[in-house]
Amino acid sequence: MEHDPEDIWQTTLNACRDAIKASGASAQNIVSIGITNQRETTVVWDRTTGKAIYNAIVWQDRRTADYCQQLKDQGHEEEIQQQTGLLLDPYFSGTKLRWILDNVPGARSRAERGELCFGTIDSYLLWKLTGGQVHKTDASNASRTLLMNLTSRTWEPNLIELFAIPASMLPSITDNAGDIGITDPVLFGAEIPIHALIGDQQSALLGQGCINTGQGKSTYGTGCFMLVNSGAAPVISNNRLLSTLAWQLNGNATYALEGSIFMAGAIVQWLRDKLGIITQAAETEQLAEHVPWQQTEMLIPAFTGLGAPYWQPNARAAIFGMTRNTGKEQIAAAALRSVAYQSQDLLQAMIDDGQQIKELKVDGGMTENKWFLQALADLTQCTIVPADSSEITIRGAAFLAGLQAGIFNSINNINDYTESHTSYSGQLTEQQCQQLYQRWLAAVDKVR
Repeated sequence: MEHDPEDIWQTTLNACRDAIKASGASAQNIVSIGITNQRETTVVWDRTTGKAIYNAIVWQDRRTADYCQQLKDQGHEEEIQQQTGLLLDPYFSGTKLRWILDNVPGARSRAERGELCFGTIDSYLLWKLTGGQVHKTDASNASRTLLMNLTSRTWEPNLIELFAIPASMLPSITDNAGDIGITDPVLFGAEIPIHALIGDQQSALLGQGCINTGQGKSTYGTGCFMLVNSGAAPVISNNRLLSTLAWQLNGNATYALEGSIFMAGAIVQWLRDKLGIITQAAETEQLAEHVPWQQTEMLIPAFTGLGAPYWQPNARAAIFGMTRNTGKEQIAAAALRSVAYQSQDLLQAMIDDGQQIKELKVDGGMTENKWFLQALADLTQCTIVPADSSEITIRGAAFLAGLQAGIFNSINNINDYTESHTSYSGQLTEQQCQQLYQRWLAAVDKVR
């Protein structure tokens, strides 16, 4: 799974210019920029030219699974979890960076000479926007690399050595809001301050107003990411969840407990692009609405392995329980329900780690599907509260930029922007939910 970094840069630049034009403002009127991004997607570029030496390796990419297994076999996972809050999985940036250094001709020697920069998409865009003047990342993105100590929020020397990463490649780590950089005036016609960087899921946690310990959200985009605010100290999971930094402001950290599902909206894309049973995502709602909760079909969407709480990169997808009556309606319903089942996996792990979650705020493209939201409430037995916008991730980054620019006085001001007027409650009995969930767990065991 790769992206062309130049495409990311050009589409970002064009989007900025289009937004400025559509607003009727000029660059001189814009007080602040905030950036939010795919967190683990990995880029290495030339420090002089800004040109990437290889495609960006996407967070979903699994090419380093064997390397992760080697490190596990050598007994490194417990140490890594204690220091970073993360598990050894191809998902994270560190092993992707190691792969580039080992497989792109000349990359390691160039890196050792100080010629190359590493960054996730926030760092890469910041470098480009500032004309190559600033090489930074924020603490939330740094916490996803397998290279940052979660307590000190600094690069961990023994992990840099373990992954054989030249330290000169690494960006400096900054707060999520601050005077981070200034855009090259050539880009927009004037300098614009860059005041915020934050990983997309942390940005959604903030955008949903989850600023108090115990508040949680789940974002349903390509994957699904459930985060619960765990307060001022990291919680190291006993149930294979991730401990991560939510945000760092004025040097003070707020942490989160996270569960990651690799396939959510991407399953709907599969229905459209590979099976051809829909032409657009919205059609799944109409297909699924007549399929009863007792349907026999069960889809295990391990197309890129299983994420939390299983972390098995080599598992593969399967459909169980098909009959002669199985058609596109049943497949669509099973696909949507598979996201709800995976959400229940995460919620159960959160509960086992001591979190009490009765209400779950949700956002992302899939939350436009009302049938899915009801299925989510049915299977999790949580009150599901959709955001007033499906693209809530943007709100967190924009708010932090405004906070640094003085438009807002405190992080509590985010609550002025997080109203929701809709909620969904479960309509199945607890016994029915348990019956379905046990069938799910049995099916997952078969692909494991």
